[in-house]
Amino acid sequence: MKSISALAALSAMALAGTTHASSASYPVNPVKVVVGFSAGGPTDVVARAFANFASQKAGQSFIVENKPGANSTIAAQYVSQEKPDGYTVLLAATNLTTTPALYGNRIRFNVEKSFAPICAFAKSPTVLVVGPSLPVKSLQDVIARAKKSPGKYSVASPGVGSSGHFAMAKFEEITGTKFNHIPYNGAAPAITALMGGQVDMSFATLGSVLSQLKSGKLKVVAVASSARLKSLPNVPTFAEDGIKNYSEDAWYGLLAPAGAPKAALSALEEYARGFQADAQMRQKLDALGLQPDATCGASFAAEIKQEVASYGKLAKKLGIQN
Repeated sequence: MKSISALAALSAMALAGTTHASSASYPVNPVKVVVGFSAGGPTDVVARAFANFASQKAGQSFIVENKPGANSTIAAQYVSQEKPDGYTVLLAATNLTTTPALYGNRIRFNVEKSFAPICAFAKSPTVLVVGPSLPVKSLQDVIARAKKSPGKYSVASPGVGSSGHFAMAKFEEITGTKFNHIPYNGAAPAITALMGGQVDMSFATLGSVLSQLKSGKLKVVAVASSARLKSLPNVPTFAEDGIKNYSEDAWYGLLAPAGAPKAALSALEEYARGFQADAQMRQKLDALGLQPDATCGASFAAEIKQEVASYGKLAKKLGIQN
């Protein structure tokens, strides 16, 4: 009996050791980090910085693979259909949560059900920027001008249904203003038009206009963050300028196919948290106009759910819902 009991105890210990080893051994193969945008863009740059960091921490390669097109839905659909083993992940941005409203049944994945949200580890706050020739001094000045002449002032965005378009629509809803929306085919032409004086202003992510702000080619009116930014210490927040219920930023985060092993999700979250907490990585994020973040697991899933609902309502109001 003693020998049987001892054998059973030994087996239990071995099983426990095997479970721990399998958890600690992830990843044993290269991990593919899929990005829905072309190389060189903000999401791609963030993805490559994370991949380098995770590769060093894991002792295994994290390889970025770009699958651009259709507002990142090509990449999202690809990842959603991959084997949920933790070796293919999606590095997405906020625009992922706009896809249900914009594409409806044309996408073959469910943003809330097809993925296991791991961690949003960086955010880029929205800033209201104007061309250097527009003589506005504050957010309240912009609001007063817009209310006096509804539809007169033009707002550039990267396109219909883009984060900039939704940010403008949300601002109109909160402040009772009306602007003339001018959509472009991407952020770069929208910013170029703004610098050239073809449009009056834009609701842009800080990362997309940081270099133009530093060079004086554009002027920032306010930032939609909870506190002033280290990179723009003299620029007030929307709340400081009287708009207390406006918060708009773009997140960058990691998602795996639904059903991925807990051990893999746990390890990936650890890498994401480590990335945003690392001093050297924070310097890189700051240079990109990004702020470190650690909205992970259930909190990240809740944020995605809230955004899908919010963008759905805005899209319906704008008449662009599919």
